[in-house]
Amino acid sequence: MDTERICEVLSKKPDKIIFSGLVDNSYKYKKIVIKKIIIKGREVYQAERFTEKQTFHENMDAVTLESVVFSEFPDNYKQLNIFCEDVQYDFKYSKKGKLLLNEHKIKLSKNLKHNNDLDDFKMITHREKNSHNRKKNYLLPEETVIPPLVDLGIFTKEGKIVKSMYGKYRQINRFLELVEDVVRDYPNKDMHIVDFGCGKSYLTFILYYYLVEIKGYNVHMTGLDLKEDVIEKCNETANKYNYENLRFKLGDINGYSPDDKVDMIVTLHACDTATDYALYNAINWNVGIIMSVPCCQKEVNAVIKTDKLTALTKHGIVKERISALITDTIRADILEYCGYKTQILEFVDYDSSPKNLLIRAVKRKKDIPEERKQEIKAEIDRLIKEFNIKQTLYEKIYNI
Repeated sequence: MDTERICEVLSKKPDKIIFSGLVDNSYKYKKIVIKKIIIKGREVYQAERFTEKQTFHENMDAVTLESVVFSEFPDNYKQLNIFCEDVQYDFKYSKKGKLLLNEHKIKLSKNLKHNNDLDDFKMITHREKNSHNRKKNYLLPEETVIPPLVDLGIFTKEGKIVKSMYGKYRQINRFLELVEDVVRDYPNKDMHIVDFGCGKSYLTFILYYYLVEIKGYNVHMTGLDLKEDVIEKCNETANKYNYENLRFKLGDINGYSPDDKVDMIVTLHACDTATDYALYNAINWNVGIIMSVPCCQKEVNAVIKTDKLTALTKHGIVKERISALITDTIRADILEYCGYKTQILEFVDYDSSPKNLLIRAVKRKKDIPEERKQEIKAEIDRLIKEFNIKQTLYEKIYNI
């Protein structure tokens, strides 16, 4: 019966088909998109198969199309999206092996099938090709219905980017690129992730979608926040999306104890010392990956002063930014001291937000040499001494 329902939809001569959510991450084709096109006045289907670095094309007729669909879904991909003239069909198998179908109306632009003139078709495909060459291949592709992006107002219900939200769309993809760089080589694909200070959690939902639906990982994610109404709303949203392993809990960063080993922690704009408590927990739990975007680094700003570099602390705005940079530098050094390969990266363009730095840390397989640890400790001591930083959280919790 499952195949009959899919065959019924394929008989409608769909305009586009997308395979996503890898079953096995080692499969060479990370994504497949099939589009209906016209060549010499004849309708055919063109498949684009995407590897990590290349794209392969194949033209086929309707009979071959059906064979390709069943050879890829559900053996290689967990999700199958079929776009017909005004309806989108989303197929997915549940954990119990039941085929789930979500069917909803869409409004598509005029299809190529109405362009019967070959010269018109050549002109259209040339324009599309040039447009494609100018666009970046984002990890969250346009024309894919991604519920969190729709609810956030970044995508329309048809999967189109809202023009005024393109900057936010780019920022989200940038964050996922920074995650992708480290999860690609992470040995455990069954991941437990904790998001400290998750707030309304749109990025939490998107990260879960990316790792589960696109990468095919088995992810259990916990969002933690102090606002009860926010937690209740987030859990309702997770249920609405059928995100079975995404749950939200009421709790304090400093007092939270996980039930299982944590593979990754995420902190996005956790204010002031909340970031430090999150990093401290991550170190104690021996977390493999840390993704932290600090915010409102007030503690050092309140105590910082210097006799030699007074120009850096004379003006309020300069003092604030210098304090933030010193704070993040000490955090990165502490993580390196504790056995992490650590980077401070630009999260978004400075024009979008001055709070645009992300601390990314990955646990090393081997401890760093003791000599290097002492060098790092000396670096931290020099900063603290130069700027008279005393009685801060660093002295209270890191104990290095």
